[in-house]
Amino acid sequence: MNKLTLPAYELLHEEKTKELLKVFKGERTGWVLVGSKKYCFPSNYIEQGEGFYNFKARSTDIWIASYPRSGTTLSQELIWLLCNDLDYDTAKTKYLTERFPFLEFSLFNHPEVTKEFIQMNEGDLTKQQLCRSIAKPGYEVLEEMSSPRFIKTHFPFSLLPNILESGCKIVYIARNPKDVCVSWYNLSKDIKTMGYIGTFEQFWNYFQNDITPWNPYWKHLKEAWEVKEHPNVLFIFYEEMQENFLQTAKKIATFLGKVYTDDQLNELATYLDIKNFRNNPMVNLSNLKECNIMEKGTFVRQGRNGGWKDFFTPNLEIEVNQWIVENLKNTDMRFPNFNNNLDFNLTK
Repeated sequence: MNKLTLPAYELLHEEKTKELLKVFKGERTGWVLVGSKKYCFPSNYIEQGEGFYNFKARSTDIWIASYPRSGTTLSQELIWLLCNDLDYDTAKTKYLTERFPFLEFSLFNHPEVTKEFIQMNEGDLTKQQLCRSIAKPGYEVLEEMSSPRFIKTHFPFSLLPNILESGCKIVYIARNPKDVCVSWYNLSKDIKTMGYIGTFEQFWNYFQNDITPWNPYWKHLKEAWEVKEHPNVLFIFYEEMQENFLQTAKKIATFLGKVYTDDQLNELATYLDIKNFRNNPMVNLSNLKECNIMEKGTFVRQGRNGGWKDFFTPNLEIEVNQWIVENLKNTDMRFPNFNNNLDFNLTK
């Protein structure tokens, strides 16, 4: 396969960079806007972007793709168990991050911050090795893994040009932007690779204006929506999973070529119930918490929709509703059990 040329990128405007560096303490250099859609990434992308862009998917790969905080972790565990004959024993003893690596997490490990993590864990070689390993580009880690590989990514399809025709299976999960933004804000505060110290209203402003990582949110979702009929792609909404887990799990299992009884899937639903899932150390980044890379709070939060109501003021809600309606115009994409609450008419 010929090497592909990475799309052109530009540095985020100097004044905006200075502003963001004051509130995102996990980044020390700045951000780049990649390609014609100007996807936002930390400065590490300058060095690592080409490796990700030319990453070769295998036909035996299973991928989960999403914008951050869209129900990705729950979907990862669900997919891994469906593909591995409901092997709870392994799932309970091996970190999800090892079973289902995050392709581009290295982008969010600035070299200066990695050094700080290593120093912070001085005297514990195991923890120091973890600090080094999460800074290693996923394309190097995955190249060494045997098939079948399970891969998580938040890259949009346009920045993974080899993936669609590789023959691999891709589950894309989307979630309404209000809950996504709130969950993304909380994670950005809790994980020191982001180190966000600003207000929620500031964060919403950055999110809306496409300068939080992996943005633009709408272009990300619409790229996936455009290929939802591809035979190797399954597009689902997190809201579907919340509304009817059994039906959604069957849909995913069928897509992956697996068949389970209702009893088996009900047992799986109990295993993945938020009360159990939140306290499962294999999925809630407990290893990063032990290294003080992640705050001791919960990586897996409420696991429900509607949490945005605790964060958006009435005026902010009007603003976000207008933003949602504007971006859903001229598309048939709708979030289940969500759009009907908007006080605007959606027109194609």
